[in-house]
Amino acid sequence: MTGEDQVQGEVRLRPPRNELDGRAVGWWRTQLLITTAVPVLILGVLGALIAPARFWLLLPAAVLAAVGLACTAFFPLWWYRVHRWEVTDDAVYVRTGALWQEWRIAPMSRIQTVDTVRGPLEQAFRLATVTVTTASSKGAIRIEGLDHELAAQLAERLTLITGDTPGDAT
Repeated sequence: MTGEDQVQGEVRLRPPRNELDGRAVGWWRTQLLITTAVPVLILGVLGALIAPARFWLLLPAAVLAAVGLACTAFFPLWWYRVHRWEVTDDAVYVRTGALWQEWRIAPMSRIQTVDTVRGPLEQAFRLATVTVTTASSKGAIRIEGLDHELAAQLAERLTLITGDTPGDAT
């Protein structure tokens, strides 16, 4: 721990140092586009097939498409700016959120499992998610949007550190 991390002998919480992989922005955008496109397409097809309800089906489709595109342009960049993570010999740190910031810290002695997950879209973007499970009632800590090779190295490092850390992980 450096001097900037301590104030008069007390540990000071600081933002985690690592950003996610830049490809996470494209991954999030693709997820939002798919989530938006499905209902827009359904409403559009129904609007084309049901003449009496055409206006009432195509109007929400257009509004949903506009809102979806705006969210796709804005939110992934915002999420990228506020998501941070770090792994030290003592703990795993994750910070998310801008308006409602959430800091999650898992001491190495409390880690029970480390998992790496790669869904179909993550595989397409060569990304992965590392999930660190502890005995916490709050649930697992997830680090999404990592390069898949970095995620594998991180899982291996966490496994080695937790294996060497005394504690009962409860």
